[in-house]
Amino acid sequence: MGYRIFLAGGSGAIGRRLIPQLVDAGHQVAATTRQPAKAEGLRALGAEPVVVDVFDAGGLRTAVAAAKPEIVIHQLTDLPPGLDPARMGEAIIGNARIRDKGTRNLVEAAKSAGARRLIAQSIAWVYAPGPEPHAESDPLDSGAEGSRGISVGGVIALERQVLEASPMTGIVLRYGRLYGPGTGTETAADPALHVDAAAYAALLAVERGSQGAFNVAEPNGHVTTDKAVSELGWRSGFRMTV
Repeated sequence: MGYRIFLAGGSGAIGRRLIPQLVDAGHQVAATTRQPAKAEGLRALGAEPVVVDVFDAGGLRTAVAAAKPEIVIHQLTDLPPGLDPARMGEAIIGNARIRDKGTRNLVEAAKSAGARRLIAQSIAWVYAPGPEPHAESDPLDSGAEGSRGISVGGVIALERQVLEASPMTGIVLRYGRLYGPGTGTETAADPALHVDAAAYAALLAVERGSQGAFNVAEPNGHVTTDKAVSELGWRSGFRMTV
């Protein structure tokens, strides 16, 4: 059965690999970008492009309402191409803002539109120090300081808002460090995750998985992915054919 899906962050690395998977599965996708120049690229992938800024709460609410989504997927980030070290200091602050204020606006818009499920991107390397591998029930590193503290604070804000977005079912995908097409790298430190497999987890979460968080990463010693494998049917080796 196909669903109407609103994908926030359609022009990002994961979004560009997710749209074809959603379309192939029979879903109708409206996908966002902040840049009008990227709209036709989204259309070419099979999505209806929506040019909107997540910080424009009124514009976002109007855009989500027009799409009438049953499912909303949050893949928004604000990171430089290739994670350019010279720009990461500023990007960490901007990314945390998207995770906090941007998520708040998206949750409110999704609720207003009557969406029933919200799937959001998080990260898998923000657990508090402790025995590894970390399961989803382990605490996040809320005591972190400096740049890590900013990142973790944004993650905590995002996850809280998604998981408290009743009556929607909130699902948080704690992704490993991405590599592959569109990420700027073909390798990543553990916990690593190919961008195609990251998108595949979001596809599976459209129809599967109960409320809560899921670690999504290749086999490693830092986090366990047993929950994603058993509840979502996720496979770390998934790759797109094109």
